[in-house]
Amino acid sequence: MFPPLPDLALAELGATGGGPATLALLVRDQDSRRLLLLRAVLEAADASTECPPAARQRLHEDWALLEEAEALGAPGVALHRSPVRAALCRPLLGPWARRCLQGLAPAHSAADHERRQRELAEDLAHFSALVAAAAVRAGVPFAVRLTAHGGTLVLPSLGALRTGHQGPLRVDAVHRNGRLTLRRPGEPDVCVVPEEGVGAWSDSRAWTPAYVLPGLRPGDPPLPLEDLDPYRAAHGDPQCYGLTGPATLDDGQRKHWLQAWSGTAAALRLGGERRLTEAATLLRCLVPLAMPDRASDDDRARGSCSATRREAFGAVLSSAPPDATRLAATLVHELHHAKLAVVSEMLPLHHADGRARYFAPWRPDPRPYDGLLQGAYAHLALADFHQHRALDGTDRAHLDSDWSQFARYHAQVGAALPALVGSAELTPPGRKFVECLVEAHARMAEHPAPRAHAVRAREYVMAARRLWAQRLPGDPGAPLA
Repeated sequence: MFPPLPDLALAELGATGGGPATLALLVRDQDSRRLLLLRAVLEAADASTECPPAARQRLHEDWALLEEAEALGAPGVALHRSPVRAALCRPLLGPWARRCLQGLAPAHSAADHERRQRELAEDLAHFSALVAAAAVRAGVPFAVRLTAHGGTLVLPSLGALRTGHQGPLRVDAVHRNGRLTLRRPGEPDVCVVPEEGVGAWSDSRAWTPAYVLPGLRPGDPPLPLEDLDPYRAAHGDPQCYGLTGPATLDDGQRKHWLQAWSGTAAALRLGGERRLTEAATLLRCLVPLAMPDRASDDDRARGSCSATRREAFGAVLSSAPPDATRLAATLVHELHHAKLAVVSEMLPLHHADGRARYFAPWRPDPRPYDGLLQGAYAHLALADFHQHRALDGTDRAHLDSDWSQFARYHAQVGAALPALVGSAELTPPGRKFVECLVEAHARMAEHPAPRAHAVRAREYVMAARRLWAQRLPGDPGAPLA
């Protein structure tokens, strides 16, 4: 079920690359894991005392509707392109499944049991809505009862219905002849007409359609801009990953994203054709984020607030980018975190513990070995991206910035590599992977940045090292390189 990662693929990925076959292998691996995770939710619901019998029955009814949609919907469409498979392989279904499995685990107290019952009801209601949306996409007629929570009913890939009622609210959904009718007690019906791929229009002001950005390349599918899904950030934790939290966009903000996105393919291509290929292959949705209140002015100017989530492969979380070049760099950075996370799931790279004790020039705090490896990998990819752009020289407006960024990232990774290479905790595949990083770093040195940029970059790393030594005086367990 999970094919091994070939040596050639490991070498390609270690050099921050990856051909089409390697990238496709990463995608298949994550799709398979997500489907198994969904199966685990079904089995856990059957075995858990936390799942009420009515909720368990509804979960099986939803699954039966999915099977009907896959069997009857979209004749002639390949399985991997079916609306049902697209729904089940959505990146944000991973966080949903993880949360369900946590909710189905045995409770520790009566209060915990009550809380889990409430949260589980909300989580399973979201799955019912997702199934209904997939059945609409497949063209399968149905009549089901859905439940809105928190004032909104989100139908993934279609849009969201605002109910104006914060508590649980019944919404009857009827799909016939290509139209979805949503009925709430005491309110006018809302008629929704699906658009092809993503989105749906309605003349009701209570309806917000899902939004997509054009495909990166001609013929690529459109990319969802996920500003509605309730699982787009860690549930109940607006400060997850040091970020303020997900943003819900108005029309003006959506247009800003479209403007930045419209030049992203060109900006990626200047950084090397493979950067465009990997983004088109791995990226499945963008999740808009608000900028953290504590972000520096420099962070705000660069739009550098971004993240990935291991359980949501294919999703990149980012604040609104100032321009296409910054968005392209964000994608390179975050997709390399995603690539390395998949590699680490496919085979162990090291056995180091999680103690934060390593110097990383890009962070003020000590990092665990895995965090150092993640940071070095992403920064090496950024160095490659900016060097390619600088050597191309087409984008004159960003030429000086590209050389500066390359010099800094290259110097930062050079300061981290000795600790990575010198670890006795590396597995044989991990040692090969790190050696590929060293080789890629050395190849980049063959085309150095102009002297002024290189000097500033070295001084930056030396200053970071001095500050590190001042914060941790006399700590022999904290490697400096």
